[in-house]
Amino acid sequence: WLLLISTIVSAIEPPQVGNAVPDATFQTRVRIESTDDDANPFDWQDRTSADYFQNKRVVIFALPGAFTPTCSASHLPGYEDSYEKMKGLGIDEVYCLSVNDAFVMRQWGLHQGLEEDKTIGSLGFTKVKLIPDGAAQFTRLMGMSTTWDSERGFGERSWRYSAVFNNMKIEKLFIEGETGAPVQNSGPDPFEVSDADTMMKYLLSTAENNSEL
Repeated sequence: WLLLISTIVSAIEPPQVGNAVPDATFQTRVRIESTDDDANPFDWQDRTSADYFQNKRVVIFALPGAFTPTCSASHLPGYEDSYEKMKGLGIDEVYCLSVNDAFVMRQWGLHQGLEEDKTIGSLGFTKVKLIPDGAAQFTRLMGMSTTWDSERGFGERSWRYSAVFNNMKIEKLFIEGETGAPVQNSGPDPFEVSDADTMMKYLLSTAENNSEL
């Protein structure tokens, strides 16, 4: 079964700059009105790609899994630390996506020390927003699905990448690895171009180019 999934999703190639952002639906948890002692002040809400990305210029980075070492020690913290700088370079929002459910993503954010946004209807946290792609729908449509079964026992996850989406179009895309595409059951987990520093350099270069116009 995992081999079948791997074969199907690997047939979808990653998009190119200028392509449309895939239309997917994410099953999220949204904060609702509750009492102070309510341990679960959330309800389910479907959000689409358009809800997150339309009429915005956003940074998104995707990673193999919440609570995993590189994702927790470097990938997410780098973007959290650079959040305000990215906002100052023409970015409306910064998102982190993983093939994990909404419950896991919230607990990971709390474990990482992210400041929770407790306003009604919030996206979860005040800076980097965590997107749960639990069923891998968006990841598959992006051509970024990879299956780690013999390696790590993860099952289906997202390959590591980062991107700039500009009003539902792909402006820039950084994909890890030499192939420019996910590697099924990859031994290495490369982390060289999807980091916050690389993204900052790109955003600075576009800001400088725009200032010269």
